[in-house]
Amino acid sequence: MRPIVILDFGSQFAHLIGNRVRRLSAYSEILPVKTLASEIQKLNPCGIILSGGPQSVFEKNSPQPDPKIFDLGIPMLGICYGHQLIAHHFGGHIESLQKEFGKARFSHENGVLFEGVPEESIVWMNHGDSITALPEEFRQNGFTSVCPIAAFENLSQKIFSIQFHPEVTHTEYGMTILQNFIRFCSAEGGWNLSDALEHILTRTREQVGDRNVFLLVSGGVDSSVAFALLVKALGAERVRGLFVDHGLLRKNEADEVEKMLLEHGFSGLFVAHEEEFFLEELRGVTDPEEKRKRIGNAFLAVQQKWTKKLGIEGDHWILGQGTIYPDHIETGGSEHASKIKTHHNRVPEIERMITEGRVIEPLIDLYKDEVREIGRKIGLPEKMISRHPFPGPGLGVRILCGKTDSPLFHAEEIEKNIAEQYSISAKVLPVQSVGVQGDARSYRHPVALFSSEFFHNHQLSLASEIPNSFPEINRTLLCLSQNSMPEKVFSRFPAEMIRERIAILQEADAIIRTILDEEGLQNSVWQFPVVLAPIGISPDTESIILRPIQSENAMTATAVLFSKEVLQKMANCLLEIPEISAVFLDLTSKPPGTIEWE
Repeated sequence: MRPIVILDFGSQFAHLIGNRVRRLSAYSEILPVKTLASEIQKLNPCGIILSGGPQSVFEKNSPQPDPKIFDLGIPMLGICYGHQLIAHHFGGHIESLQKEFGKARFSHENGVLFEGVPEESIVWMNHGDSITALPEEFRQNGFTSVCPIAAFENLSQKIFSIQFHPEVTHTEYGMTILQNFIRFCSAEGGWNLSDALEHILTRTREQVGDRNVFLLVSGGVDSSVAFALLVKALGAERVRGLFVDHGLLRKNEADEVEKMLLEHGFSGLFVAHEEEFFLEELRGVTDPEEKRKRIGNAFLAVQQKWTKKLGIEGDHWILGQGTIYPDHIETGGSEHASKIKTHHNRVPEIERMITEGRVIEPLIDLYKDEVREIGRKIGLPEKMISRHPFPGPGLGVRILCGKTDSPLFHAEEIEKNIAEQYSISAKVLPVQSVGVQGDARSYRHPVALFSSEFFHNHQLSLASEIPNSFPEINRTLLCLSQNSMPEKVFSRFPAEMIRERIAILQEADAIIRTILDEEGLQNSVWQFPVVLAPIGISPDTESIILRPIQSENAMTATAVLFSKEVLQKMANCLLEIPEISAVFLDLTSKPPGTIEWE
């Protein structure tokens, strides 16, 4: 089976390209950027894709492929960083122009990639540099209002290139574009998800050998499917699961998850109540990365405690994890990938165990949509595999903490410029959150908009335009509880992870889940994080930030806007919590924001 080779330059989306190629029934292999052209040639590939990446082609240590790959005569597609790299290699010009993150309107002329694509469509951008002049014999055939050369081709050398990301669902005709490249490569046919399932089972048996597996189970989609896969591959007698109630779950969730797992035949399951231990480990910790590391280490300590308690320690047992690809790549899981945030299953001790071959992760190459399909194929009930994703660290990454507020030194200037440009009141909030811009991590401020009007498209367009225009901002919020901007936003610092704040967020989250059920909206969102921020419009109060999003695989996401009536109902119910004085709706896509705030 001839593959399409994908060279990984560190993009958050490199494996998603592979996922999309396989979904189009073509075989793909992802290789490090430094793979020699001679090694690539041995695979007899029918096409090569150069992925995006977080760096600039101008940077001293930016990733560079073996230049001989351009002499192989194999059809080539450049995406984002790969797009700029091809132009740079052949003598084109690249400049740092206006950054472009999120949706953009793309126009094109006819070309191999654009058969069946309208002259104008929406694409997904994530870049800072832009090509301003092409090398000879290359034809420009696509542009946006910000990016003058968003697509080009050289038919004689079988080279095609685009600045945007066709692999994400938010590019309207992305799959058509990839399908056109695959067709040009004559690569169609020969791959399906059943092949992937058999590959996972075979690889799991090979990696585990004659050992047994101890898995931490959260009740979420990933760990549940991982548990079922391990049992299918190894047999129930060789797999043990531990569900840890760490006190950072949603209201009543510990009891619900335990009941669900046992009802669906997960034998070999134990439950550990470790709320006090986790709370003590998080005492005084405010930095988002440190919180994630503390939670990851606490999970590991609990695992070690319980393996000893259950008598299943020693070299004959290894650790199982439900890690999926987005968790891996956001922690900087490939050579040139930027670390967005450390996932709890990627703390240093776990990394060391992985290197030593003491961890099995059967889902590591899959995305959430693929995990769900695998779950269906092995017979898990729909109720289990269609649950909204919930982060392993639980509410620990949805409760913002800090020792002091972090005001932006020229916030008033930004607020004034937004008001003048967009005719809307804006307030830069004195908290920060994690984002992803240009495949790299950002840790910046959100801006809140205040308006008596409610225009879906207008406010969503502002959520894209504002972070592109103001580099200090990575999220755009709409205030649901006040129409006009308050004179002052009060900060409740220091703010730590304490039982009282956890209880506030549990209650707020329960209110939102109840309203979703009442309004029949549970299936209208892919995930709905509810965030507690230590700021308010009156002293000693806090704010709730609603983050309903639509996604397919967690690599990209768009905000979901419910009706004005539903949002007002949510805000009114949340304001009945005594400690809450303001409610905001996060309008931000991913990028520039991540799905979770920390």
